[in-house]
Amino acid sequence: MTQTLAGIQLTAVDGAVPAWRAEVDAGTWRTACEAAHRAGGRLAALWASDERDRQKGFGVRALLVLYEGLVCLELPISAERPTYPDLSDLFACAGRMQRAAFDLMGVQAVAPDGRAPDARRWLRHAAWSAEEFPLRRDFAPGRAAPAGDDYSFVRVEGEGVHEIPVGPVHAGTIEPGHFRFSIVGEKVLRLEERLGYKHKGIEKRFESMTLEDGARLAGRVSGDSTVAFAWAYAMALESLCGTRPSGRALLLRALLLERERIVNHLGDLGYLGNDCSLAFGFAQFWRVKEDVLRANARLFGHRYLMDRIVPGGVDCDVDAAAANALNEEALRVKDELRTLRSIYYNHAGLQDRCVTTGRLLPETAARLGVVGLAARASGHAMDARVHPGFAPYERLQPKLVSHRNGDVAARIVVRFEEAFESLRLQRVILRSLADGALRVPLGPAREGAFGIGWVEGWRGEVLIALEAGADGRIRRCHPHDPSWQNWPALEHAVIGNIVPDFPLVNKSFNLSYSGADL
Repeated sequence: MTQTLAGIQLTAVDGAVPAWRAEVDAGTWRTACEAAHRAGGRLAALWASDERDRQKGFGVRALLVLYEGLVCLELPISAERPTYPDLSDLFACAGRMQRAAFDLMGVQAVAPDGRAPDARRWLRHAAWSAEEFPLRRDFAPGRAAPAGDDYSFVRVEGEGVHEIPVGPVHAGTIEPGHFRFSIVGEKVLRLEERLGYKHKGIEKRFESMTLEDGARLAGRVSGDSTVAFAWAYAMALESLCGTRPSGRALLLRALLLERERIVNHLGDLGYLGNDCSLAFGFAQFWRVKEDVLRANARLFGHRYLMDRIVPGGVDCDVDAAAANALNEEALRVKDELRTLRSIYYNHAGLQDRCVTTGRLLPETAARLGVVGLAARASGHAMDARVHPGFAPYERLQPKLVSHRNGDVAARIVVRFEEAFESLRLQRVILRSLADGALRVPLGPAREGAFGIGWVEGWRGEVLIALEAGADGRIRRCHPHDPSWQNWPALEHAVIGNIVPDFPLVNKSFNLSYSGADL
């Protein structure tokens, strides 16, 4: 990539993926984003920071994904008038990110006419007063004074239109989220989500931790993606420290990431069968999933592989006996998957429920900035693992799986094929392991150093943006789950379907509540 974007000089960010950064003003903020949009680029994340202790007011950052790599734009804004140009007209997924930035930091996106595009609170839920912003440096953690919470849902009016509120508390162990349906009969005219009920203050907690201790918290942002978040954090920290893990450690990270992908796809395929009244599918997939989880515990010390990836490398290894066990397991799981795939693809009742249900058209997915599995099932061939320069996948050459129909059936197909591909990659990784240190010491972290971690988790792209503070501590850490981009897609996919199909459509995306609530 040339060292400019729309005439803006870029500075390279040292790290495992090609990345650049630039400080811009309000005008070039828009100019650069418009240029990225025209070039087919995407918005990966948007977040704010408090720089008043440096006499710099506030800051807003936008991370763009271009073919050549990642570009982080940094916009300083004044403390007296903390506003910045809206990006939601270019990147639809920016809307909720900008609302969250206001709730947490008090910086407001404004459209060219001076108005806020959508000023409704996203994360507050009466948890703190209107004058308080939890990510500001002068905010004292603790129980804040509650404020009113009169959230204005968009109303659909007309003869025979009814509303059905679902949640935020649900009947099972599912995490809380509110879904407001506007319907005629059983047909869904509109769905509006309201999330933010899982707010735990994770981003604030990072600021009280050392750079190395932050790795454990990163792995707990979204528990079903612990490997992806732990790797992204380690990558960001290694980037700002100038540290390179060994080839063996990188391959072991990839092994853990593919096992996380397998486990989640197995569980979701079981749930999708259950939502179609195919209890046999649920029982069989969860039996296979449990076998893989027990193998994880036996071979790596944790069922869900938590804390196995650490800054500088990994905290586990594979010997010859473990490699043989993993290869034997892969053959068994592959045979089981083939049998279950044949049943799912030939079961008339399941196909009737899934084909054309919850369809997300390719053009809608592109407009919303959808990523990961959901994007690939809607005709968009994107996967951070195949991005140029991403080690060790550039050597492993994973096969990218996609589908064009964008319905529940397509998302099932992608899950099956990705599980098969992960089993193949696992065998390739085990054949490729060479000698090397499991963990190398980190280099010094200069105050103000900045690093980016970007990993393709099983849902999609997981991001960590990390800035070092004084004395080896974290100044700012922003974790980003792909669910930010994909939750709005669910609102579109369910339109025109019947209400009883919503659990099936929802599960076909299986998005994270916690990962999008920091």
